[in-house]
Amino acid sequence: MADKLKITLVKSTIGAIPKHRKTVEALGLTKLHKTVEQKDNKAIRGMVHSIQHLVKVEEI
Repeated sequence: MADKLKITLVKSTIGAIPKHRKTVEALGLTKLHKTVEQKDNKAIRGMVHSIQHLVKVEEI
């Protein structure tokens, strides 16, 4: 596993289900094309997996 993940919101949450919207918000993503760095752990990986159609992920 990498030390950190670089997560970018690439698709809008306008049509997304409420659970996915809250997951995006919990990751710290507020606007389209915003990028955040999160620690690489199972919790974050699970969150990213549930919204993989909305985000782009890179290992740092």
